[in-house]
Amino acid sequence: MGKKRKLAQGGARPAKLAKHGPPTSSAKKHTAAPGAKLQQKKNQSSNSGAPLQQQQRHAEPTIPFSPEDKILLVGDGDLSFAASLVEHHYCADVTATVFEKNLEELVEKYPQASDNIAKIESEDGCRVLFGVDATKMGPFTNKSGRGKGTGSENPTAHGIMDRIMFNFPHIGGKSTDVNRQVRYNQELLVSFFQRAIPSLAPGGSIIVTLFEGEPYTLWNIRDLARHSGLQVERSFRFQASAYPGYHHARTLGVVRNPAIGSTKRHENIEERR
Repeated sequence: MGKKRKLAQGGARPAKLAKHGPPTSSAKKHTAAPGAKLQQKKNQSSNSGAPLQQQQRHAEPTIPFSPEDKILLVGDGDLSFAASLVEHHYCADVTATVFEKNLEELVEKYPQASDNIAKIESEDGCRVLFGVDATKMGPFTNKSGRGKGTGSENPTAHGIMDRIMFNFPHIGGKSTDVNRQVRYNQELLVSFFQRAIPSLAPGGSIIVTLFEGEPYTLWNIRDLARHSGLQVERSFRFQASAYPGYHHARTLGVVRNPAIGSTKRHENIEERR
């Protein structure tokens, strides 16, 4: 069926790396090295008797992008993740989007957002877009091509994003019923997949970050991906420490003493073509 595009889920075990096409030198640093280092630690641990769980805890984080990637962040909350990509991972082409319609509404929910926007927009190729609904967003594309034989223009849209990331998607407190919450969040993911696919460049990937355990496992993201024409390429643990300055932002805004699960994972998903 040709080359596939990916959706990634972070998990506790290292998995097969996603195929991103010909890697740049910086991309190799993020993709080729972790596997070798994990094997080396395993061999060392067999001599020292250290448990496998401890090896994984101290394994080098998987970073699913390189500084040269065109990155689209969907529903980025207080924008601290985008700010970390720009400031600490030297990403120079980041489009960060938020659901809130303007800066005033965003700052009311996340007072720290203004500082993060300043960090993002300090890089010329990075920007913040307001009022972007993950289930309704238009495609991010370039148009090219000419009509054959007539000389007339016949534009064809091509997706431009190498990585599209949706960290901790959730519809918020729409219902207190668990079954309804599951269904609403499944609908959110399916609509997001459908809207994200046209924005992907060839070989690009969609990355979704979820908490592990129920009710998130009830969403069956792998099945949702397959029904959307995608497949899960790899799963790896999300390590917040790899993104200095990043803080998990609740859908409802700042909450005192939030009770949040500690284990998170990425899903790396690829389009079937």
